[in-house]
Amino acid sequence: MTETPPICNYEGSDYQNTFWDQGNRAYEDAAEGVALKRLLPKEGKLMLELGAGAGRNTPRYQGFERVVLLDYSRSQLEQAQQRLSAGLSNRYLFIAADAYKLPFQNGVFDGATMIRTLHHMAEPRLALEQVRNVLKENSIFILEYANKHNLKAIFRYFFKKQHWNPFSPEPIEFVALNYDFHPATVRSWLQNSQFAVERQLTVSHFRMSFFKRFIPTKMLVFMDSLAQLSGDAWQLSPSVFVRNRAVGERTQGREGLFFKCPACGNGLTDSQIEIVCNECDRHYPVENGIYDFRVDK
Repeated sequence: MTETPPICNYEGSDYQNTFWDQGNRAYEDAAEGVALKRLLPKEGKLMLELGAGAGRNTPRYQGFERVVLLDYSRSQLEQAQQRLSAGLSNRYLFIAADAYKLPFQNGVFDGATMIRTLHHMAEPRLALEQVRNVLKENSIFILEYANKHNLKAIFRYFFKKQHWNPFSPEPIEFVALNYDFHPATVRSWLQNSQFAVERQLTVSHFRMSFFKRFIPTKMLVFMDSLAQLSGDAWQLSPSVFVRNRAVGERTQGREGLFFKCPACGNGLTDSQIEIVCNECDRHYPVENGIYDFRVDK
């Protein structure tokens, strides 16, 4: 088993409350809601939400019959259970797992999202490969990434306020396990992982505190909704949303099984208490409605 890349773990974090609920992020949240509404399929059977956190975006996937919330942090999933009015119903499934080692059979999902998650990936291409594996052909994958090629970074570079080049293709790690990416690089990763880019939206154009201080939130969201439409022409905002279609054939998983062992790849039979891998004898607990498939915790 290859070594897992480093993981950004939000265990015990109050991120949802401090960053979103009390962090003056109403504009960013609403702007992302507009983008998702434009990009999401109208309906589907099974959605995988990677990096679901406390479930901020989960209610926006109403067209899907079931939603699987996946996050490495168990405490974030517990917050999601509390946040969602039907958190313990059959519509939601809560999975604590590593995005580099997804515990699902190939080709079981017909939709997936990864919002504000890729920027924590030291090996993003590996994560995108994992997403493609678990998607059916022609499924829709909506990816959001932090864009190094944004106007603020470009101006700062020209005026020598930052040393890194926003035009270069390599990611920039500005804080430990926090990366910005160049749009062309992300598109190449997607293409190499058998995703076809269908549409791009630029989001959060007016994230600076100056705009939020003097312009009402509803007006900012309206302005952003118009600016988003430039996304296929250029990507100059701090956040970019990409709608992708899974293309090409992939080896399908074992029929009738949903889970696989993230350590050895063996098919697993579901259980409401504990899942045991008959191949490598690993035990994966199921506690309070959360399946824990973290191999290296």
